[in-house]
Amino acid sequence: MIVNAPEFLQALKPGEQLVAFDPGTKTIGVALSDTRRHFASPVLTLKRGRFHDAMDEMERALSGEIIGGFVVGLPLNMDGTSGPRAQAARAFARNVAERFEKPVLLWDERLSTATAEDAMIAAGARWAERQARIDAAAAAVILQGALDHLRTLES
Repeated sequence: MIVNAPEFLQALKPGEQLVAFDPGTKTIGVALSDTRRHFASPVLTLKRGRFHDAMDEMERALSGEIIGGFVVGLPLNMDGTSGPRAQAARAFARNVAERFEKPVLLWDERLSTATAEDAMIAAGARWAERQARIDAAAAAVILQGALDHLRTLES
């Protein structure tokens, strides 16, 4: 089920982690929160292909984690309108919700890749390293934004 932020927060149990996806046309960045849902960390970048193959790989990588919900980056246009990429992200979110039967939150991802790349440059990452890790880092930016917002709803 795709839900809004207050419904998403209500559906979560203490100690459950969140997984975020940055679904691109060629790859899918994946990030994971800590159990207190304060921090987001990049985990891996999946090749875009068959949805079920990518999700099987993600499940293997996160096999020991207790996942309570998913955040999917929604690539809105800079003026806030939806285009073909946003429609594809919504379809991806529906597939995630159906496969895992957990709540899914769509989160505005505008400028997430640019923010992630700026942080990687500031940390001294070389071009090849940035190219290999940018999608997972962008997923972490998306997840951190959602985590910060969810914490404001809790108070």
